[in-house]
Amino acid sequence: MNKIKVMIVDDSALVRQVITQAISREPSIEVIATAQDPVFAIDKLKAQWPDVFIVDIEMPRMDGLTFLKKIMAERPTPVIICSSLADKGAQVTMEALAAGAINIITKPKLNLKSFLEDSSNDIISAIKSAARANMRVVRSMTGAARSPLAVAPKQSADAMLASTPHQGARMYGTTDRVVAIGTSTGGTQALEAVLSRLPAVTTGIVIVQHMPEKFTAMFAERLNGLCAMEIREARDGDRVHPGLALIAPGGRHMMLRRNGAQYLVEVRDGPLVNRHKPSVDVLFRSVAQVAGRNALGIIMTGMGDDGARGLKEMRDAGATTIGEDESTCVVYGMPKEAFKLGGVGRELPLDQIPREIVGFGS
Repeated sequence: MNKIKVMIVDDSALVRQVITQAISREPSIEVIATAQDPVFAIDKLKAQWPDVFIVDIEMPRMDGLTFLKKIMAERPTPVIICSSLADKGAQVTMEALAAGAINIITKPKLNLKSFLEDSSNDIISAIKSAARANMRVVRSMTGAARSPLAVAPKQSADAMLASTPHQGARMYGTTDRVVAIGTSTGGTQALEAVLSRLPAVTTGIVIVQHMPEKFTAMFAERLNGLCAMEIREARDGDRVHPGLALIAPGGRHMMLRRNGAQYLVEVRDGPLVNRHKPSVDVLFRSVAQVAGRNALGIIMTGMGDDGARGLKEMRDAGATTIGEDESTCVVYGMPKEAFKLGGVGRELPLDQIPREIVGFGS
C-alpha cells in the first residue's frame, strides 16, 4: 500500500518540526518535503508533487490563500489549512475553504508545541481524510497527544442524550416541520451549494458541520451574505422557525427541543461524541425524539460515521431521510455508513437536495 505523501508549508520551523514528528509515527503517511513559504514550495514541487498539502495562512512572500488558488488552478490537490484561532485567521480560512481547502488544523498563539503534540491524532486523521477527497467534486464546487497514536474512546450519543426510540411517537402535538443536516469534510462547499439555492421562506433548518470554535460563526456569517434565508450560529434557546438556519457552534453540542408547539435548540458542552463536538449523532437523535415524522434528515459528505446511527433513529421514528450520493461527495464516508445501517431512505446528488427541502416544507 502506497504511503500518503505530504508537503508542509509553514513559516514556523516549530510547526514544521512537530507535525513532521507526529506524521513519522504513522506508517501510512510520510512527509516528502517542507518549505518555509510557498515560493520555496513551488521550487520543490518541480521534483515531486504530494498527495496532501498542509499550508499556513499567513506567510512571507506569498500567503497561503494565494498558494491554495495556484494549486487548484494547476493541479487540484487536497489542501489542509493550518490556521490561527484568531478572528482574522478565521476570516481568511473561510475564504480558503470556499476556494477548495479540505480541512482545518487550528493552532494557538501560545503553547504551540504542546498543542500540536496533543493534536497529533487529529492531524493524522485530517490527512487521511484529505487523501480520500474527490478533487473532481471539489473543483466543480469551487470553480477551480503526548502519546500521538493513542485513540480517545469513541463515545456514542448516549453521552449527551439517552436513547428513547419511541418518545417521538408521543410528541407529535405540532405540525411544524424541521430539517436537520449533518456534514463534515467537504461540507462547507456542500452547504453553500444547498443553502444558497433555498428561498427566503424555507422550513427551519438545524445544522452540524464539523468545524473548530470561532470558525462556525465566521462560516455562518459568510453563508448569511450568500443566501436568501437567515443563517447564523446557534445560541442556546434559539427558536427554530421558517426562514432561519442555525449552525451548531464549534466546541458545543446542539440538540432540538420542544417548547409547546415550537422547536428550539439547546446548545451545551459535553464530551466528544464520535470524536466530534458538535456531533451529528447528538443532533439527529434529538430530532428523532422531538420531531419524529415531522423531520427531514440529510447526511452529506464527510469522513467517518458520525450521524449514521442518528439518521437511522430518525428514520425509525418516521422521519424522511436522505443521504448524499457518492457521485457528488467530496468524501463518501458518513453517507455510506448511514446507508449501510439502513438510515438512508434515498440517496440523491447534491444538486437535487435543495428541491427536496423545499418540497418537504410545502
